[in-house]
Amino acid sequence: MNREEMKYNVRKRWVFFGLPFTFTVYHIGEDLLTIDTGFFKLEQNDCYMYKITDAKLTRTLMERVFGLGTVTCYTGDTTDKVIEIKHIKDSEVIKDYIIKASEAARIRRRTVNMQNITADGLDPDELDIIND
Repeated sequence: MNREEMKYNVRKRWVFFGLPFTFTVYHIGEDLLTIDTGFFKLEQNDCYMYKITDAKLTRTLMERVFGLGTVTCYTGDTTDKVIEIKHIKDSEVIKDYIIKASEAARIRRRTVNMQNITADGLDPDELDIIND
């Protein structure tokens, strides 16, 4: 998917005055979340949408004043377990989109969201009863 096909292309902004004078751009599409950072040293980080398991929106007082928010994505990605999309406009809309797009991507790929459920402290005989 190229940059023109992305659903959202948003730029990280300064918390004060909400101005987009930063070198971080977030590209959010149906299948991929890409973060481009840097000026002298460019870095690109990708995360497939199906790997995003949850998203959280936080807004500090200063972010609320300037209409910004930070979306935190919890992923099953090996490089970044937590991805923050910091100080962006339309943060609530983007958080909702990420939740829906990640679920749709899991369904398209027929991927099941697995939680880390442990059986610490259970007797092995009890596990046989649970599995029956």
